[in-house]
Amino acid sequence: MNVLLIILALLVGAGVLAYLRAPLSIATASAGIGLLVLTDVAQGVLAGLVMLLAWIAWAGLLAMNSATLRQRFLSRPVLTSLRKVMPQMSQTERDAIDAGTVWWDAELFSGAPDWRRLLELPKPALSDAEQAFLDGPVEELCRRADEWQIGRDGDLSPELWRFIKEQGVLGIIIPKRYGGLEFSARAHSAIMMKLASRSGTAAISCMVPNSLGPAELLLRYGTEAQKDHYLPRLARGEEVPCFGLTNPHAGSDAASIPDFGVVCEGEFEGRKVLGMRVTWEKRYITLGPVATLLGLAFRLYDPDGLLGDETDLGITLALIPTDHPGVEIGRRHYPARQAFQNGPNSGRDVFIPMAWIVGGQERCGDGWRMLMNCLAAGRSISLPATSTAALKMAAWTTGAYARVRQQFNLPLHRFEGVQEAMARIAANTYLVDAARDVTAGALDRGEEPAVLSAVLKYQSTERMREAINDAMDVHGGRAVCDGPSNYLFNAYMATPVAITVEGANILTRSLIVFGQGAMRCHPYLLKELEAVAVVNPEESLRRFDKAFRGHLGHIFANFARAAFRNLTGGVLGSDPSVGEVNYWYAQLERASASFALVADSALAQLGGALKRREMLSGRFADILGELYLLSAALKAFEDRGRRSSELAVLEYAMREGLYRVQQALDEILDNLPERGVCWVLRRVVFPFGRRWQRPSDALTREVATDLAESDELRETLAAGIYRDTDPEGVIGRLDHAVRLTLSCQGLLDRVRDARRDGRIAPYSGDVPAAALAAGVVNEAEAGQLRAYEKALRLAIDVDDFDADALWDAAATGQRAAHAA
Repeated sequence: MNVLLIILALLVGAGVLAYLRAPLSIATASAGIGLLVLTDVAQGVLAGLVMLLAWIAWAGLLAMNSATLRQRFLSRPVLTSLRKVMPQMSQTERDAIDAGTVWWDAELFSGAPDWRRLLELPKPALSDAEQAFLDGPVEELCRRADEWQIGRDGDLSPELWRFIKEQGVLGIIIPKRYGGLEFSARAHSAIMMKLASRSGTAAISCMVPNSLGPAELLLRYGTEAQKDHYLPRLARGEEVPCFGLTNPHAGSDAASIPDFGVVCEGEFEGRKVLGMRVTWEKRYITLGPVATLLGLAFRLYDPDGLLGDETDLGITLALIPTDHPGVEIGRRHYPARQAFQNGPNSGRDVFIPMAWIVGGQERCGDGWRMLMNCLAAGRSISLPATSTAALKMAAWTTGAYARVRQQFNLPLHRFEGVQEAMARIAANTYLVDAARDVTAGALDRGEEPAVLSAVLKYQSTERMREAINDAMDVHGGRAVCDGPSNYLFNAYMATPVAITVEGANILTRSLIVFGQGAMRCHPYLLKELEAVAVVNPEESLRRFDKAFRGHLGHIFANFARAAFRNLTGGVLGSDPSVGEVNYWYAQLERASASFALVADSALAQLGGALKRREMLSGRFADILGELYLLSAALKAFEDRGRRSSELAVLEYAMREGLYRVQQALDEILDNLPERGVCWVLRRVVFPFGRRWQRPSDALTREVATDLAESDELRETLAAGIYRDTDPEGVIGRLDHAVRLTLSCQGLLDRVRDARRDGRIAPYSGDVPAAALAAGVVNEAEAGQLRAYEKALRLAIDVDDFDADALWDAAATGQRAAHAA
């Protein structure tokens, strides 16, 4: 038998066994049978040498079936080496890794995602009560909220605050038995998204009490007495909560906060009780200046051993009324010129009783773990909802403005430079909205996706930033002149706030997403590290051997999957039941296999040093983020009934996302240290070169045209935001201009032709009158043209002010922002 055929048969046989993840014993037996057959047909010295090498490899595989031999010659040496190089995992690192659950992120890390796990999520739906609340109180709150005036006043009006409290908007997550609304995560997200599309200040003011803060901490960890006392008051708005974590010396590195408390005895309500004296300085605390209840994080010490033998008890959380003696509420911050309440607070040697610790005395030192477990709400709901609102507003308004605004006798959306920006806006909106909804659905199913929440926070806020910048570019001067009719500038100003909060994006991308994701989502890595930490040597070896054996099988399987899927272009790797988007499922499986293989190689090459290679870690985070958003887009497409109007924007998003995945993989392979290994990996991941291409010009034109002209796509992208129907309202005037532009298109074409052939003079000041005089239009049509011109001017005009009134108003806003 030809030597090349023998080698090919050996490679194919090994690949099939690895691809199918055949159990070790079955793989050994199957390989032995295959070798016997090939040995029988092999002829010649070279073929015999190949078979000898194959039998030697098989002997090694056979030896791996013996736990004794495997542990002695493979697992024990690797375990010994790891103990020398792996750093000790701190408790705060362990708490962060243990927080939440793994879900679709684990499927993406596996290299072989099971689409059923994603597609089985119920389609988006709100309960009757939730929909009624969205259509009633939330709609009314949006109608009343005037963000321009709120910015001038420096806060929500007392009437708006009262309405918010009376309607229970501060108690969305609180159970009904405590007087709250007890809405689903999807409803929570929908409410915040709609509010944010109208007023960022109103959204943030309602968002914080329903996110990381006293209510959620109490629901998860509070004592029954704490719940019974505070939750009804929070639900009614009688208490306004805030949460103090950030210290001037500890921002993103929140685990190192220098704020401290010392266990001691003291006087409280006329009697001597066990408590602590707490000293802190916090800043950037949203709702801090108006809060009545302060959630506080600090490190607790017990130098006198009043609670036990341990001195450093760890980060602890407490609830402190802001009118408690010693609590100092500072003046206001003015973040990005936004009007929401935000400011510092502090205290020095403030005595509080043990009963004020969230969960009581037994929760001393549990604060970091509690925070990590609660963080998913802010990252999964609040920030994605507000980011999606800005994206949807950018898509809706940019599509409309580019349709009605003309330059050089052409609508803006006909210019290819504008089309590039419009297509990016549409795709980013489609992706982030899909991921927002899928993640909320997962929360409602009991998942607490810690890694994916970090992915979503980063991706949603970064894509919002890109979309707002693109929308500003398309609108030009219309967007940069601030005033009550400017619907983009406030979002543009506020974007850095979203980028910064809940973990600065730079660190979220470069440290958290992949660093935490690899540990939590990899099927074997955490088990191996846990085995390394076991003190008993025999138990450590037994556990490590089991995990390491599985890890090796995982690597071989992903090598085979990546090779097969990349060689075949992914066309044979997907479920054929998914119809017209079958190709994209296949390409995501291909990308997942490549991601899993390269990630394992990076972990093997760098070990614990990978977390210090932040540029590499950031690229892996980019890949995971792209894969998650693209997966969510496919899920959304299925849930909405596979509308043909979405196919172009879905294809654009898929092509752009896969191109970015390819770019990141290429850069990772360029920068890993073991060049020989990377040479092999490059042949597996890119056997025919980099084949994923960015969206074509034709596809870009199609998406941009759809955004300007397709009511169905624009309605899909804008679903869920507040839309005023007043023809003279901020958004209503733009919608009105679009409708009149479409209805008058024939008349506009006739007028244009008449001006070209000289029937209407170029210096005609009153075009409808000139067209009527020239017989181009009749009386009724001239009236339509006048209505169109009025609507167009209202849509494209910018605000202007009397100079004295403008600066007086600005000074008023600054005074409000800096008021105590």
